Amino acid sequence: MRERPSIKTIVLAGAGIMGASMGQIFAKYGYDVILYDIMQEAIDKGKDLISINQRSMVEQGFCTEEESQGVLGRISFSMDKTAFAKADFVIEAIVERMEVKKSFWSEVSRLVADDVVITSNTSGLSISEMATSVHLPHRFAGMHWVNPPHIVPLVEIISGAETDPETLEIIREVALSLHRKPVMVKGDPKGFVLNRLQFAVLRESLHIVQSGYATMEDVDSVMKYGLGMRYSCIGPFETVDIGGLDTFFRVASYLFADLSAVKEVPELLANPYNNGDYGVKTGKGFYDYSGGRAAKVVEKRDKDFLNVAQCLFKDL
Repeated sequence: MRERPSIKTIVLAGAGIMGASMGQIFAKYGYDVILYDIMQEAIDKGKDLISINQRSMVEQGFCTEEESQGVLGRISFSMDKTAFAKADFVIEAIVERMEVKKSFWSEVSRLVADDVVITSNTSGLSISEMATSVHLPHRFAGMHWVNPPHIVPLVEIISGAETDPETLEIIREVALSLHRKPVMVKGDPKGFVLNRLQFAVLRESLHIVQSGYATMEDVDSVMKYGLGMRYSCIGPFETVDIGGLDTFFRVASYLFADLSAVKEVPELLANPYNNGDYGVKTGKGFYDYSGGRAAKVVEKRDKDFLNVAQCLFKDL
């Protein structure tokens, strides 16, 4: 397989939020990037998103205008599948549906050279199942980035049942070359690590609000100004060590049994979903984003993330 030093051209499938953002990072660190999509509208949106992100990076001091122009110059766009024949490394970031991804890989894995590592940015679908449609599955693995990937450093690398250890090492080296923080996930669990933790928090958050213990706003405040601040510096196991295993054991002995263990999606999440209220993308979710508020919320998030990232990247 092509080793990290010989990887020059990255082909990203899907020019949406994740694909466009990932493309920026690869271009920032000198890779040539081809963003592929089947829709011109998606490509146009991807171009706009990259421009917005780059402008924000310049304004926040993460790069100069000259460096930003260099990034833009290394990114091209294509609706032609022959682009995959040019790839030294491939990431798929298309719609999160197993049947769509399997159909994509059944075709594209045969367009890519046999010695090229190919990866999926799925948030939690089985890599092993997806690999059943992949030509030469030993060179296939999960490479899960976190939104927005041009700011958040974490990358989960997930092994499928047939993934070769060499494949995983190449992906890890690619992530390190981008100054990302790679985490190796074994056993191909649903949701991997990040989303298992994220949805455990979400389930308890929904339970707290539905039980009337706190409002959505206050739960968000607890995360932002308490747990979120703590966990941006130390993880859960480090927290217990510092706080004392004896204390956490005693609390766990009475609290674990009282935490939510529901298996169905709670009504607090199901009802807005069924009403077509998907959050920022539709102008309404748990909160109201009408009147241009959606763009301001995302802009504020990115600026806040960049401020936090400046601290985190010092350790990478």
